[in-house]
Amino acid sequence: MSDTQRITVRVLVYGALIIWTFVSLFPIYWTLTTSFKTAVNVTQGHLIPWVDFLPDWKGWRSLGLSPDTIGQVSTVREEFLKRFANSVIASLGAAALAVVIGSLAAYGLSRFDYKFGWMRNKDISFFFLSQLILPPVVLAMPFLVLYKELALLDTRIGLILVYTLMVLPIVIWIMRDQFDTIPIELEQAALVDGCSVWGAFLRIVVPIALPGMVAAFILSVILCWNEYFFAALLTSTNAKTLPVMVASQTGSQGISWWSMAALSTAAIAPLVVIGVFLERYIVKGLTAGAVK
Repeated sequence: MSDTQRITVRVLVYGALIIWTFVSLFPIYWTLTTSFKTAVNVTQGHLIPWVDFLPDWKGWRSLGLSPDTIGQVSTVREEFLKRFANSVIASLGAAALAVVIGSLAAYGLSRFDYKFGWMRNKDISFFFLSQLILPPVVLAMPFLVLYKELALLDTRIGLILVYTLMVLPIVIWIMRDQFDTIPIELEQAALVDGCSVWGAFLRIVVPIALPGMVAAFILSVILCWNEYFFAALLTSTNAKTLPVMVASQTGSQGISWWSMAALSTAAIAPLVVIGVFLERYIVKGLTAGAVK
């Protein structure tokens, strides 16, 4: 390949990457700038601050989070902080529970042979993953009836349990691949040295598989944080999360785009921080064992 061809290929590749970056980041840019717009700027489609429009704190002021209202009493800000806390507790709790249960299930599928009728280990693993195909709306009525009987409606515990079920197949699939890459000889040596099966798992396997656990935990947090359907279905007042609050920014005069944008910006900020600072853990965990 000549130098001209190499330069042409490089220009095309970087051009495609720049276009894709723009497409991926533009929704975030639009949301952030809309939180500083007034109604006129939103309807007229102004995009560039200080060029098309003068930024205003209207969206953040409606939440009590603007510089001139942050020191004042605000019921909307209190509600936002409560919904934010609900999202944090539900997401972290469900992700932690899913990683614990999913790691144990994945370890069993990786190290032991199971037989349930015609199903073997690979069939069982696919069965777990196939649960993601089921539309959530199909489970609406069963969950409503079950949660009503168990008094779990509008509770954080209820959200944690349903979120755990939602992300558990992904955790099992990720962790099974992680455990498959760990030589079984390490555990056999630990057993010879006097460790029990649990001891070998906790002292040998878990430290090696920790990057995969971190990746599964982070992905679970992100999925739970963004979940809307079950949060809207199973909560009403006490356990409502941020996605439900964002969707509720409508009134008799239409959608309050500036308030919705400010709420959305505050909601995605933690995920942006996770993506920026923990990217290497996500990549390391998901690519472990890809090259043997």
